[in-house]
Amino acid sequence: MKIFDRGLCLLAISVCLANPVFAENTGNATPKNEAAMTKALEMAMTPGEGQKKLTPMVGTFDVKIRTWVTPSSTPVESTASMVSTWVLDGRFVQSMLVGQVGGAPFSGIGYIGYDNTSKMYQTAWMDTGSTGMVWYTGNFDASGKAATMKEIEAQGWSLNPVPNPLTTKPSPVELRLSIAANGDHVTELWGQGQGAKLTKLMELTYTKSKP
Repeated sequence: MKIFDRGLCLLAISVCLANPVFAENTGNATPKNEAAMTKALEMAMTPGEGQKKLTPMVGTFDVKIRTWVTPSSTPVESTASMVSTWVLDGRFVQSMLVGQVGGAPFSGIGYIGYDNTSKMYQTAWMDTGSTGMVWYTGNFDASGKAATMKEIEAQGWSLNPVPNPLTTKPSPVELRLSIAANGDHVTELWGQGQGAKLTKLMELTYTKSKP
């Protein structure tokens, strides 16, 4: 696998060097430059400490879901189960959730990972409550136990704010994550209600199942 990964690095370098625009901007690449580029590419693609922070989130969990129809309403309580595993050789955590919300079947798929280059955490989520994929990016605080995930920018345009299904207009959404040492964790979905203030829309409490 390491040989294959290094082959990909060298292939990427060769493609860059063969690109006339790249060659024009960098001049004639020297062996020293090629070695530095190889090191940078290997750093970008190799799992490390950023990924290790997600290890507590791997496992099987019992999930308690609370959903607020309005900020002042009593939350609707539901249950689910979730299995989270490492995928792509420890680069991302994949989460598969199955349960009910408001008495109706509900399931979702999520991915979270750490981008070594941007030094930011990224997560994507999709579920049966929508036909859209939601993307977040953010980082842990100084304690390393809590993270706030906000809108992600790509190619100069924003994948968020998420369109509100009732108004079809963009609406800011925020994902707040807190992780305990034993793997129990909580995710909170915050969105904009009728006013400008963000309010809690959904809370999922994950309790790790005992082996």
